[in-house]
Amino acid sequence: MYLEFFGLKAKPFGKTPDPEMFFVSRRHEEALARMEQAVEDRELLLLTGEIGSGKTTLSRALIDRLPEQFKPCLIINPILSPNQLLRTVARRLGADAPKYFKSDLVEQVFELLFKHYQDEICPVLIIDEAHLIPSREAFEEIRLLTNCQLDKENLLSVILIGQPELIPRLQHPVYEALRQRIGIKYHLASLLSEEIPEYLEFRLQKAGRDKNLFTAEAVELIAIHSRGIPRRINNIASNALIEGFAREARVIGPRIIEDVIKDLGLEVESEKKEKKTAMRKAG
Repeated sequence: MYLEFFGLKAKPFGKTPDPEMFFVSRRHEEALARMEQAVEDRELLLLTGEIGSGKTTLSRALIDRLPEQFKPCLIINPILSPNQLLRTVARRLGADAPKYFKSDLVEQVFELLFKHYQDEICPVLIIDEAHLIPSREAFEEIRLLTNCQLDKENLLSVILIGQPELIPRLQHPVYEALRQRIGIKYHLASLLSEEIPEYLEFRLQKAGRDKNLFTAEAVELIAIHSRGIPRRINNIASNALIEGFAREARVIGPRIIEDVIKDLGLEVESEKKEKKTAMRKAG
């Protein structure tokens, strides 16, 4: 396929959250630093960001960086009832057979947390896609987990990761108690325009290519139509490599990017966004 044609050893723009391909932009670096601080202080952290901004990759990078005294407990599908959520937490903490009744389950979770404390281990509960948590009651169980503490410290840290709609949802008065427990908040913004050439070059180098592949004009088009969102950049760039290979093009120029953008329907999407922006300004 195109890997050999472009002198690559691996796919540079894959869709999986590969920590090896993690480009540490200024905003990603700041987000990761706050996540590490939340873990160290055993705080509840809320991380939000647009679809494809790199939130899940950040969570994997955090897990890779955790010292041995921290135990990651990752939940990637939080569409759970309150009881299911607690049972999942119990499993992540090491329970072979989570209790069924809530009173027994809560006691079991606390006993597991205390045992980890005695072993000098601090669990880190990471809930990805937290905007999908279906009910207030499930969020309440998360809040109650932060009550698992001793006189001087919490028995775990909690990281909630979700899309921006999670922010207004948690502004509702019924979530006041949970909001008060959130010690650190961070919204992950898109890459800056000057970071996009660096991002492309970094990923290509990680995949085994040490020469430039995209022209400056091509990079500019990628920046415009991706809006700096890493997943969009990857989607455009990976399709451009396939298209370039089909055309036997040794470099990726603007014409290839333009065709890829049309195929992906991003041109129409960009036009709609420009119209909305213009209407807001006019209004």
